[in-house]
Amino acid sequence: MAMCGPAHRWREGLTTSDSFKTIPVTLPAAGATESGCARREAPDPTEAGPIGKRTMTLPIRSPDALTLRFWGVRGSTPVSGPDYVEFGGSTPCMEIRCGQRLFLLDAGSGLNACGRHHREGSSQGCLTQNGLPQEIDLLLSHLHLDHTAGLPFFKPVVLDPKRTINTWCGNLDGQSAGAAFDRLFSPPLFPVSLDVLPCSLVHHGFRAGETLTFADGVRVDTILLNHPQGSVGYRFDHAGRRLCVISDIEHSDPWPDPALLDFVRGADLMVYDGMFTEGEYPVCRGWGHSTWQKGVELAEAAGVATLAITHLHPCHTDDTLRRIEAEMQARMPAAYIARERQEVVLAPRPVRAGRACTESLPALAFP
Repeated sequence: MAMCGPAHRWREGLTTSDSFKTIPVTLPAAGATESGCARREAPDPTEAGPIGKRTMTLPIRSPDALTLRFWGVRGSTPVSGPDYVEFGGSTPCMEIRCGQRLFLLDAGSGLNACGRHHREGSSQGCLTQNGLPQEIDLLLSHLHLDHTAGLPFFKPVVLDPKRTINTWCGNLDGQSAGAAFDRLFSPPLFPVSLDVLPCSLVHHGFRAGETLTFADGVRVDTILLNHPQGSVGYRFDHAGRRLCVISDIEHSDPWPDPALLDFVRGADLMVYDGMFTEGEYPVCRGWGHSTWQKGVELAEAAGVATLAITHLHPCHTDDTLRRIEAEMQARMPAAYIARERQEVVLAPRPVRAGRACTESLPALAFP
């Protein structure tokens, strides 16, 4: 979590719509194959405005794919208005599916949109990527407000007495998030305590660096990240694919950190905290965040196929982020800045003659 630097000024505007957003997709590399994908032209719901009709690649989902959807990509505080339409303004939340197995990562303001999406899809009889299970595992990177404030607004889940939310916290030396949430979500900071919610909340603690093994046998690796009060990075290995989420983090000197380099090595996709530009970082040193340049350095050193930058600065507008993305892609074409509601599908890697097939890159899609 960080504040706006002194050189930035806020711009007020209208609240960003929750409706379908057609957003330009930059694919990783010219001529790259996109196995398991179909092309169609996405509809333009507004027929006007700065975002026009685009042709994008939408995945034909495999039931065993490793998928990621960004429900919030902004850092520190939510933003809204006409300058934040393309990339979005909600704070961190990701939906990760290892085949049918769901994990949610962080509970920023984007968690509300996640709940609404699955509720509306269910009420309309639509497929919402298998919906939400009765028991949900919520992995927390850490407990700063931009990563936790959305928890009471995760509707309809928190209003369902048949639902259980397991929270997993690894940056408190083995303690769970229970005591911290009891302090945060109670008067005078919050009108009610979490125990008034009909759902069941079960809090689990672990130490970053441990491997989480769940009752169904699914395993998720973790690593401690450099951030005030610590943060947890997560690694998901499924169907021959690897996804690493590395946020929040401040890069070290020297860089890359050897342990982190090993942790993300060979990932198909790495999500990385690139909140600051190199020009902003010196006055924000010690605030716990990094730059896209350091993300590219780590990705290149570790052989990461695709890099997604997240935890976007609340003062970086769509125009600013498009310029940053173009600069980044000039150095690493398979890198991009994450957009709210964007989905990445990592199709299972087929095995041929005992060897994994590595030719396909992730497909990007929007609802």
